[in-house]
Amino acid sequence: MVQLNSKFAELSEEIRALKKERNAVILAHLYQRPEVQEVADYTGDSLGLSQEAAKTDADVIVFCGVHFMAETASILSPEKTVLLPEVKAGCPMADMVTADALRRKKAEYPDAVVVCYVNSSADVKAESDICCTSANAVEVVNSIPEDKRILFVPDRNLGHYVGLKANRDILLWEGYCNTHDKLTDQDIKAAKVRHPKAVVLVHPECRPEVVALADQVFSTSGMIKYAEQSEAQEFIIGTESGILHEIQKRCPDKTFYLASNKMVCPNMKATSLEKVKWALEEMQPRIMVPEHIRDKALSAVERMIAIK
Repeated sequence: MVQLNSKFAELSEEIRALKKERNAVILAHLYQRPEVQEVADYTGDSLGLSQEAAKTDADVIVFCGVHFMAETASILSPEKTVLLPEVKAGCPMADMVTADALRRKKAEYPDAVVVCYVNSSADVKAESDICCTSANAVEVVNSIPEDKRILFVPDRNLGHYVGLKANRDILLWEGYCNTHDKLTDQDIKAAKVRHPKAVVLVHPECRPEVVALADQVFSTSGMIKYAEQSEAQEFIIGTESGILHEIQKRCPDKTFYLASNKMVCPNMKATSLEKVKWALEEMQPRIMVPEHIRDKALSAVERMIAIK
């Protein structure tokens, strides 16, 4: 298991005191630094974290993640103050689609149903018909009538995977996750040579040729659940390095190998304990979604949640 440096102990205690004072809840995505994950009340995937925070009586949500995640928390909990400790922590993939560009594409395909990956801005969600996560994207696409054309934004790799699984022809936006897209089939092959007994788990944001070499394809939380339940003892992990902290905590007797040392997202690593403390002290930076955007984005999220 990843060992936390003792120098973080005092800072963590200060954060916990501030959290109590502010009636705050701290959320940390699984790609965050280990010490940030340790100070959080909840760790997990982005939408699940926002849903957990919405259930609490907290007045303040501190989202240790990237910008679109804090926006989603604000969409689901407009009455709460949402703080993003590192305001410059963006998502390059989310930036690859804008509301204006999506409106232009919708004009080209006016009959298309727009399926929007939650890894996108509130503006883009507001222009979409329904959202999806990496865990439920296949179910979302399967819920759309077969005679309907589908436009999937912004991740071409996830969209390609979903199209194969759902056996649907999907119009793909040319976006991608900078971190997952770095992983190559050669990386996987080399990892399998080094660890021939290991089960290969990859994220569907990876390239199609990488996904094709995997034993299983899961969202981040899905990887952890699978590892917990599997009888296998060794795993090659094809997603961002931050997952290793939580997955090793949950499975202390199993061994996990990162598929490549390239799997590090600088935006996810931009949040530090110092920034979390400062955010709680200053109640900044605050993320707010304008009501006219929030209302439409919420509708797209709720349509996804309604799918059983």
